[in-house]
Amino acid sequence: MSDLQFSLIVIGVTIIGGVCLYNWVQERNYRKRLDQAFGTAPEDVLLPRGRDVSEGKIEPQLQPVPAAPRAIRTEGSGAPAPARQVSGSARMDPDADLDCVAEIETGTVVAEGPLDELLTRMAGCGRPTRVLGLNADTAAWEEVTRGRSARYRGLKLALQLVNRSGTANAAQLAMFCDAARSCAEKIAGRAILPDAHAALKAAQDLDAFCSEVDVAIGVNVVAEEGVTFSGARIRELAEAAGFTLEPDGVFHYRAGQRRTLFTLDNHQPAPFLPERLKSLATPGVTLMLDVPRVADGAAVLDRMLDIGRELAAALGGKLVDDNRATLSEAGVARIREQLQSIDAALAARGITAGGERALRLFS
Repeated sequence: MSDLQFSLIVIGVTIIGGVCLYNWVQERNYRKRLDQAFGTAPEDVLLPRGRDVSEGKIEPQLQPVPAAPRAIRTEGSGAPAPARQVSGSARMDPDADLDCVAEIETGTVVAEGPLDELLTRMAGCGRPTRVLGLNADTAAWEEVTRGRSARYRGLKLALQLVNRSGTANAAQLAMFCDAARSCAEKIAGRAILPDAHAALKAAQDLDAFCSEVDVAIGVNVVAEEGVTFSGARIRELAEAAGFTLEPDGVFHYRAGQRRTLFTLDNHQPAPFLPERLKSLATPGVTLMLDVPRVADGAAVLDRMLDIGRELAAALGGKLVDDNRATLSEAGVARIREQLQSIDAALAARGITAGGERALRLFS
């Protein structure tokens, strides 16, 4: 072995060892900060448990949904009960069942520097977050944003624990709590931190439930063997039915508060791009309804199926399931029953299909 080869081996081993040591130190530091914040727990409930949405999507049949074992609490109630649904910006308090919540109490006005640093650190947690401030002039809680120049005498911090990406992990939670503690120290305040282990265990339970009800209903309009639909014709019919082609390359059918009720997508992987529609040809299109994100799902399902039948007739195709079997009325009735059972299961957990909680959880 030459001196050069020996030197390269030594350098390689040194680099690998350095990386391993760095990772070990980082993990040890996270664990130490977590234990300082919340104490030790009898079991490790902070393991991330990512959820693949596709596992919950069945097209076009739905799976039975088990009854929910726990209702979500309402504020100020000692017994479980459905939570009050508040839409839009009217809801100010963090949701204790969806969020990890911390508070910062102080007898002085929070300076702009520590507040900006807090917002930066919160944004780096890797989860949806909110910061609310008690306005010293109006005595009302409001969303804290940069450049607002408002004076705050108290803060509430919220980190969303569950959505379609899964649950928050130990490192994200440690960053969240470090941000709260650091801000409190800088303003001579007091940080009130949550019981993280209990919160994450509840989050894992909620995430498991969401996996059961995270379902999409899909039906297809397909052409006869050897025939294709033209992109221009699809666009013409889709827009006449009320769809709008959006930047994601999918036609969206919206109503009410401009929320998507269902979509129309290419049966093939290629998206519907405006500049390519004139030359596009496809053997079919797919209509898709995201069940938890839609209110009055049974009525929306009926509308989606009506449009599917109209498209099939206009394009000279047929409405089928993913096995290319013609969709029967009996099959549709079974889907409708299962959809209603999902809505009921969501309601039992204090979650309204298409409501604010559902939109947060299934985002």
